[in-house]
Amino acid sequence: MLTLNLPSFETNIRLVNGAKQIFDPLRRRYVALTPEEWVRQHFIHYLIHDKGYPTALLGNEITLSVNHQRLRCDSLLFAHDMTPRMVIEYKAPSVEITQHVFDQIRVYNTVVHAPYLTVSNGIAHYCLHIDHGRQTARFLPEIPAYDQLL
Repeated sequence: MLTLNLPSFETNIRLVNGAKQIFDPLRRRYVALTPEEWVRQHFIHYLIHDKGYPTALLGNEITLSVNHQRLRCDSLLFAHDMTPRMVIEYKAPSVEITQHVFDQIRVYNTVVHAPYLTVSNGIAHYCLHIDHGRQTARFLPEIPAYDQLL
């Protein structure tokens, strides 16, 4: 798989019926190893091991209901009181991060109301802090450590 702009780690990959699978520690099972999943696993590892995000407060493939439609949020970070803190969207490294990607994650946040939106294609990473009370948003210079989240 492609080298990403994220720390490498020892992956747990297996081959089943000719298809590669990678172990997802959050879902506690093997999943298809797609380019997007490669980014997800690296990013989750980065958040946990480099940024101090608690594993127990992260979830992958969280189902949301938006306008009577079921959508899946790539990853969701919760606070200790289980309120959503960050919505995370992944794209394959070949997918450019555009306004369309931010529009997609914004739709998820109409339900979740998280103060942070993060997007990564494994090469470029963006984190947006939203102040819902003031109705403002600003890009952060880097992905914040867990203990720096407001």
